[in-house]
Amino acid sequence: MTHVITAPCIGVKDAACVDVCPVDCIHGTETSPQLYIHPTDCIDCALCVEACPVDACFAEDDVPAHWQSYVAVNARFYENRDKA
Repeated sequence: MTHVITAPCIGVKDAACVDVCPVDCIHGTETSPQLYIHPTDCIDCALCVEACPVDACFAEDDVPAHWQSYVAVNARFYENRDKA
């Protein structure tokens, strides 16, 4: 399982989650609207969930139904980044 960053991160990108991630699997760019969790590098420690001030991080199985698209959004960020 992995964790996923969802809509509340858009425009905020607080980065508290980045600071606590023990495997450095949370990234974004200056122009990206939010931060993203790498779906295969995440070790499911849940530290990001606790650190996020806007409650944007969820375990993949706990992502609310209206934000399910963010599972693919997070994965797509890394697919595009790894091809560059």
